[in-house]
Amino acid sequence: QVQLVESGGGLVQAGESLRLSCAASGRSFHTNAMGWFRQAPGKERDIVAAINWNGNRSFYTDSAKGRFTISRDNAKNTVYLQMNSLKPEDTAVYYCAADLYAGRLGVRRQDYDYWGQGTQVTVSS
Repeated sequence: QVQLVESGGGLVQAGESLRLSCAASGRSFHTNAMGWFRQAPGKERDIVAAINWNGNRSFYTDSAKGRFTISRDNAKNTVYLQMNSLKPEDTAVYYCAADLYAGRLGVRRQDYDYWGQGTQVTVSS
C-alpha cells in the first residue's frame, strides 16, 4: 500500500521558516516527479512546487519563487519543502503528491496520483 506522510507543519510568525517533509512508502518514486500543493479554507488546492525525478528540474508558483525550495532524497524516498520568509497568506494545509507517470514534471493537480493526508501551516502576522 502506497503512503505519503507529511510532517513539519506548525504555527509560526511572519518572517519565520518551516521545513516540510514527505516520506513515501509502499513503492519507490525515484523515477517520478513529486509535488507540494496547498489548500486554504474555501479555496482550490493549488500547486506550490514540483521537482522531477532526479532533482535537476523544478517548478515554483510565483508566490513561492525566491522563498521556497523543493528538494528530494531518493535514497530516503523523501521530498522536502523549505519555506522561508513565511507570510500570513501562506497559511494552508500543505499536501505532498507523487506522479505515477515516470519522467515528466507535472504542474497540474490532475498530473498527480498519490496524495498525503496534509499538514497544517499557520502563519501569524
